[in-house]
Amino acid sequence: MKFAKKLIAVLALVPGLAFASEGGFPLERAPDRHDLSSLQNGAKLFINHCLNCHSASSMRYNRLRDLGLSEEQIKSNLLFSQDKVGGMMTTAMRPDDAKAWFGAVPPDLSVIARAKSSPSGTGADYLYTYLRSFYKDDARPTGWNNMVVPNVAMPHVMWQQQGVRQAKFQEVPDPHEHGKMIHKFAGFEQVTPGTMSSQEFDTATADLVAYLSWMAEPAQGQRKKLGVIVLIFLSIFAFLAWRLNESYWKEVK
Repeated sequence: MKFAKKLIAVLALVPGLAFASEGGFPLERAPDRHDLSSLQNGAKLFINHCLNCHSASSMRYNRLRDLGLSEEQIKSNLLFSQDKVGGMMTTAMRPDDAKAWFGAVPPDLSVIARAKSSPSGTGADYLYTYLRSFYKDDARPTGWNNMVVPNVAMPHVMWQQQGVRQAKFQEVPDPHEHGKMIHKFAGFEQVTPGTMSSQEFDTATADLVAYLSWMAEPAQGQRKKLGVIVLIFLSIFAFLAWRLNESYWKEVK
């Protein structure tokens, strides 16, 4: 009995250890913002800030009707080029230009929220932490760096909303090598304010991440609802089958 309790305690700690150790920089849990207003705001942020460089070639504009947007709203508020409502979400940036400016072609974001899932956390956790971990670094070509992806080629596209921050580091002894000092992240320092407060920026980022998660699997909402219905049906069926079985064997006995 004591062994079983110890085993359960160890297993309970495993997810936390993976969360803290995998991937270096610890991931923060993304808020659950999957209501329609949040997803609509996330779609707007995606098109305004991400679609300039990234594509989402598996997503059509008219699929946004699943988020409660009419075709007219999509045309008026989210289509800023000659793209058709039934067209794919592709960037106008040419691959050659992207490679020349950033050193690599920005990845397609259609399923990025699923692709970034790891033992450290969900893809949403990764994206939420990543988008909130940019800091000013004049040594980088874009002028920006990131704690989740050091020396990242991507600039901070929402710096005006978040403002300019610097990363603070401190010299601490290396716990794995005696006599060696290492740089340890000690937090961010706000240099200039953004157009949003810290809480507003976190909320906007959560909305954007929620949209990216939805885009990776647009049918997930329907799938979850159907799953609940199936579980309820199976529960009722199991109860009726149990009662029928009990009644049948009662007569036999």
